[in-house]
Amino acid sequence: MIRNWILAALFAVGVVVGGAVVGASSEAAAADRHVGYYYPYPSSTELYESRAQQLPGVNRNTRIGFVTGLAAQQAERSFPIQTAIFAKGAEAEKLIIVSLTDGRINSLYRARAVLALLTATARTTEIFQKFQVETVFTFLDLCKMLGFKQFTISDGVTFSHQVRIP
Repeated sequence: MIRNWILAALFAVGVVVGGAVVGASSEAAAADRHVGYYYPYPSSTELYESRAQQLPGVNRNTRIGFVTGLAAQQAERSFPIQTAIFAKGAEAEKLIIVSLTDGRINSLYRARAVLALLTATARTTEIFQKFQVETVFTFLDLCKMLGFKQFTISDGVTFSHQVRIP
């Protein structure tokens, strides 16, 4: 099951959030101690009201395992790794994707495109099919199920987009 979740995150880039985006949150970005270290101050922020609930029993170890699995699968590919994927925060509650290649993920549209690809992959997972949500939930809903509270995607130079997931 976790392997399927890992596959969901491998194709990182953009989410069709629809009506689930309810507002911006620059306050959350202002309090983020990872700004300026892993990514620049967010160019844009939003609040994602997930339709999902956090799965029972998920914790810091679950989130670290998810991210570690994603990184390991990227390393197994026959071409250079395009993005760094990692979790930060005391409870590993912040999922971060940073481009390692210049000119990628450098706009809100490209960030949403990555999320859309992640959503398409997430919809093929066993967990989405088990709950019969594969046509409704997005990658950000998967993040909520795993207990992530924040998702940040960046070009690693000047652009970053941050999503809070309460």
